[in-house]
Amino acid sequence: MNTLKHPNPTLRHVYALLSGLLFGLGLIAGGMTDPAKVKAFLDLAGAWDPSLAFVMGGAIAVGVFAFAAARRRSRSLSGDPMEIPSSTVIDARLLIGGVLFGAGWGVGGFCPGPAIVAAGSGLSSAWIFIVAMLAGMLVHDRWLAR
Repeated sequence: MNTLKHPNPTLRHVYALLSGLLFGLGLIAGGMTDPAKVKAFLDLAGAWDPSLAFVMGGAIAVGVFAFAAARRRSRSLSGDPMEIPSSTVIDARLLIGGVLFGAGWGVGGFCPGPAIVAAGSGLSSAWIFIVAMLAGMLVHDRWLAR
């Protein structure tokens, strides 16, 4: 949690709310909160639905410009310090994490952001995914603590 004093805490919360709302609406509009659509996108050998490739391509295109702009700043628009990861190391932890993330996405039809948005609509499979995800995070943190 960020322990720095923010010059305008209300503005910080407004930015967080608007960012989350825009992100959630984008996930809904793009179909990322529909596990059947996600699974159809991942089913390359069956009834493949390539439409999510356009959603991901759009997100990558926006992200490239956003990260380029962010790298030139020392503070975010809300006044918080910019914290952009700088590591470029591809190690076993990264690869194993990617495989586990992909497996969870394929089995559940969700990744974390869309699952939280879908859970807000009361979708029971999203809640099951979130509980399993939190359990996995707990196991990971306990494993790393050793």
